[in-house]
Amino acid sequence: MAHDFSGKVAFVTGAAQGIGKEIAITLAKGGAAVAAVDLKEDSLAGTVEAINLAGGKAIAIGCDVSKMDQVEAAVQKTVDELGGIHILVNNAGIIRDNLLFKMTEEDWDMVMAVHLRGAFNTCKVATKYMTEQKYGKIVNLSSRSALGNRGQANYSAAKAGIIGFTSTLALELGKFNINVNAVAPGYIETPMTDSTAARVGVDKEDFKKAAASATPLGRVGQPIDIANVVAFFASDESGFVTGQTLHVNGGR
Repeated sequence: MAHDFSGKVAFVTGAAQGIGKEIAITLAKGGAAVAAVDLKEDSLAGTVEAINLAGGKAIAIGCDVSKMDQVEAAVQKTVDELGGIHILVNNAGIIRDNLLFKMTEEDWDMVMAVHLRGAFNTCKVATKYMTEQKYGKIVNLSSRSALGNRGQANYSAAKAGIIGFTSTLALELGKFNINVNAVAPGYIETPMTDSTAARVGVDKEDFKKAAASATPLGRVGQPIDIANVVAFFASDESGFVTGQTLHVNGGR
């Protein structure tokens, strides 16, 4: 069953590729007008084109989510051009993997800035509109890595932080009819997992096979597996669900 997002405006960060791109397309197929957001506006051409070809409506916005002034401008542009903001998906993320003794302060700070400050910035700005209209759906992307992953002290800490942030916002925003949930993907086949394989010096197909064999369902995830769950949280079908983190990882 496709969810009905007609009349809704969605703001999706990290929408140029991988999971974010799939989320943007999925929400648009349900009838949402989508603000596709990523660091560089021109990187979003493929996302916007895919949405337009499917008969949907989208605009591309270049924005560094770690910078509050850029987030304020991006949300303002969304409201001005698409007429509002009802759904916020915080998917923007970077990895700067290394073992702790090799991890630089910049590696730590950049990952925290994009994942955690980014989510803080977008939520703070978007909820001004959501509280006023007494309606909003916020979906934050956490990760299986929140439970710990070698070489990812920064990323794991940030993704665990997202879980606490999500729970707290659910408590604060419930009275305004705003649902706040998180999705924690496991191994999903994306450009980011390909770069991880390259970093550890493993062929990406071998990397994928190893991940699949460690998964009870016997396969790795695809971006659509995450987009479908995000769409559920963004829909009115999940109206009584808030403050949750759902792990989507094939049972690992």
